[in-house]
Amino acid sequence: MSFGVYLTVWLLAGFLAGSVPFGWIVTRAKGIDIRQVGSGNIGATNVLRALGWGWGGLVLVLDMLKGLLPLIGLRLCLLQLPEGLVPVGGVPGLVMGVGVAAILGHTFTPWLRFKGGKGIATGLGVIIAVMGWWALAPLAAFTLIVVTTRMVSLGSLFAATLVTATIFTVPTLRAYWPLGVITLIIVLWTHRGNIERILDGTENRLGQKKPPAEADSAAEDQPENQGGDG
Repeated sequence: MSFGVYLTVWLLAGFLAGSVPFGWIVTRAKGIDIRQVGSGNIGATNVLRALGWGWGGLVLVLDMLKGLLPLIGLRLCLLQLPEGLVPVGGVPGLVMGVGVAAILGHTFTPWLRFKGGKGIATGLGVIIAVMGWWALAPLAAFTLIVVTTRMVSLGSLFAATLVTATIFTVPTLRAYWPLGVITLIIVLWTHRGNIERILDGTENRLGQKKPPAEADSAAEDQPENQGGDG
């Protein structure tokens, strides 16, 4: 098997793993279509708003595993490969490709007409697999900002920025700088609506109550990837 075939197989595996819409699956099992609730987003934050912390936490963990497990599997398989199959310096590129594929699978899941979540939880799984203990810094920043502002989107934006800065700063992570740049671009793009609302002072906050009609109207007016986070 050539490296090109190996790369293609793993990119497809990463995308398919990321594409599993756990937020939609979990809420459908509870008799709800999450795309018709709140922001219309299938991520953990919208599930939390619809079903509470327990189910939101479950979706968060499942979405994170979509990014983490493919890279763990890839690293285990790389240990068994014949010497010379992967080009010199090709491992970081392969890891980054599979990680980005998982994030894109979540964001553009083919099972829901290529409309998914924002890639934050899946991206967290990828970052943990790549950065190891260094992932604690952006995770701490995310937690602090969400606790103080109750805005998941703001925490996600700060965390993504810190991920990129950390990758560029830590010598052992610099080979993965394209991953930092690409993930930051994806986060900024999927959160473009949130950025506008943050600047306008109208961004949703955890625990914020909306009249049902207002929430339904907001869901109808926003594209799938413009609503809540995850």
